[in-house]
Amino acid sequence: MSKRMIGVDVGGTFTDVFVLNEAEGTATVAKVPTTRPDQSGGFLDGIGRDVSDLSEIAVVVHGTTAGTNALLERKGAKTGVICTQGLRDVLEMRRRDRPRTWGLRGDFEPVVDRRNRLEVPERTLADGTIRTAVDLDAVRAAARQLQEDGCEAAAILFANAYANPANEAAAVSVLREVWPNAHVSASHEILPEIREFERFSTTALNAYLQPEVSGYLGRLENALRNGGFDGEFMIVQSNGGVMAVDTACRLPVRTALSGPAAGVIAAGYIAGSAGFENVITGDMGGTSFDVSLISEGQSMLSPQTSIDFGMVVRTPMIEITTIGAGGGSIAWVDKGGLLNIGPESAGSNPGPVAYGLGNDRPTVTDANVVLGRIDPDNPIGGKLERLDVDAAAQAIETYVAQPLGLSMLEAAEAILTVANSRMAGAIRLVGIERGFDPKRFAFMPFGGGGALHAGAMLAETGIARAIVPRYPGVTSAMGCVIADMRQDFVQTINTLVSTLDETALAGFMQAHADEGMALLDASRTRFEARELSFELDMAYIGQTHTVSVPIAVEVNDGTVQPPTQAQIESAFDTAYGATFGRLLSNGVRRILNLRSAVTGKRPKFDLATLAPSTSGVAAPIAMRPVHFGDAWHDTAIYDRLSLPVGSVITGPAILTQPDTTVLIEPDLQGRVDAFGNTIIEPQETPA
Repeated sequence: MSKRMIGVDVGGTFTDVFVLNEAEGTATVAKVPTTRPDQSGGFLDGIGRDVSDLSEIAVVVHGTTAGTNALLERKGAKTGVICTQGLRDVLEMRRRDRPRTWGLRGDFEPVVDRRNRLEVPERTLADGTIRTAVDLDAVRAAARQLQEDGCEAAAILFANAYANPANEAAAVSVLREVWPNAHVSASHEILPEIREFERFSTTALNAYLQPEVSGYLGRLENALRNGGFDGEFMIVQSNGGVMAVDTACRLPVRTALSGPAAGVIAAGYIAGSAGFENVITGDMGGTSFDVSLISEGQSMLSPQTSIDFGMVVRTPMIEITTIGAGGGSIAWVDKGGLLNIGPESAGSNPGPVAYGLGNDRPTVTDANVVLGRIDPDNPIGGKLERLDVDAAAQAIETYVAQPLGLSMLEAAEAILTVANSRMAGAIRLVGIERGFDPKRFAFMPFGGGGALHAGAMLAETGIARAIVPRYPGVTSAMGCVIADMRQDFVQTINTLVSTLDETALAGFMQAHADEGMALLDASRTRFEARELSFELDMAYIGQTHTVSVPIAVEVNDGTVQPPTQAQIESAFDTAYGATFGRLLSNGVRRILNLRSAVTGKRPKFDLATLAPSTSGVAAPIAMRPVHFGDAWHDTAIYDRLSLPVGSVITGPAILTQPDTTVLIEPDLQGRVDAFGNTIIEPQETPA
């Protein structure tokens, strides 16, 4: 029996499963409702749709929103903090920002209550000198107090621990002796980087998530093992790489936004294979619309992200802009008579009005249903027999049409117009407003709802064409199967280039390389290659913001050859000049941080194995009236997965498949490429 690779992405509405049988060159997909509050039910149900014997599975890779949801909903564990005397309020003071720019008030409650933020005597200076050794008896007393108060996790946050971790390490070893579980986070282990608030916030959020995420992953792993699974179980990180389960349990903060990140990885690979190096991705699920940009084949990494106001996570993440405009986003008219979409979503339960599960307020999906764009007899997800078109129409009539003085169809078109406008705004934000020319990019819609809006995005943004992947509804799950194994490291150096201790820098680079390689060695995955990359965060003295300076480094028999001062200065001049167009004469160069990444390149599967045959005729399976603009059009319906390579379908047309619906508007056409993708572009006009 050939082993299978499975990617599972748990979203807010659906859990998506992509099953790859590489030996046979086949793939199957499943889409099941996400189960709340414990997502493991939907996870196992999705796998069980296609695989009855779990011993047939070689690898399960999971993209999860468990960490993100716990942060957004404040459902993490009761957490305590032990910090340097005088610093208990760093988490509350943040960067003196506030949720709303204007106004006199700004409420913010850190995830750790003030009574559970305890101070102990200790002090390390910024140069690493220990002025006051940590009082270990005070640490023991604080630990007992936190336990008596019912805390499940603890974080140790000491000043300047990145410069010298000795005090923090001593406190951690004492705390781990008296603390009965593994949920103890120390800032020098999570983020040994300068800037107090960001280090404190990331570490505290890591501790806050540990019981929740490690419990969830533990339940999943046990259920898989009990079902006979003896392969490798890995988790997608927010940097687009994967990590082992034990690493995810130790560093759960790195799983924030892991599902959307997997989608971007898959989109980059699919688009690159199809010949598109510049892509803007749009992942439209039931709850949100996630946009990301891939330029020259590279996704953008952001060093720091705010999951919500005041919840700052400083760890490399694929840069994703999220707005509340998913298929389940609710349409409503405000007191001023303006039509709004979201951010409230009907989710998977009760879902859109057409689901018939108790919601009576119209959603984006309901608008698509009444306009004929979604087939009411074949809803995605597999749980419902039929969608209730009449109920959807009545909801739009009541909540949108009557308040605005429109007909029901005009109101449905208005809902889509507003939703499309908001989605196009997000695309402009990541692309045009950053200086990228939209004509050089392709738009890749995925998620269950993205391909319904591809034509509208081309019209609104000026992007030349859209590329719809073969399985758009489960692209994030497919990305789980594709993603490489990656570990990121950071260490603050904080020195002038002219006074750099090259031996110390070499030591940090070697330590990062060794730790990363050890993590790759510990995994049971086969790697086609291993890569090391190093960057320095640098600036001129007096500047706050840094530029990332890639450093070319030779590695001989596992030993890293560090760069010289001259090489670092030259690399900085190149990076700074490319960013700002000029150098500062007489500027003094400063190194702030070393960033390292160790990547194990996992084998990729050939997307052509998923392509349809090249023979056959593209014949419609039905005709259906579909509403575009202000009129109904007789529209051909095609079974998308059976369209042969090379087919050209002229709009208006709808391509159906189990995980999504692809809409080709009247002035567009869809062309099936060699990988089974559908390229949507303006119709070719006869010469």
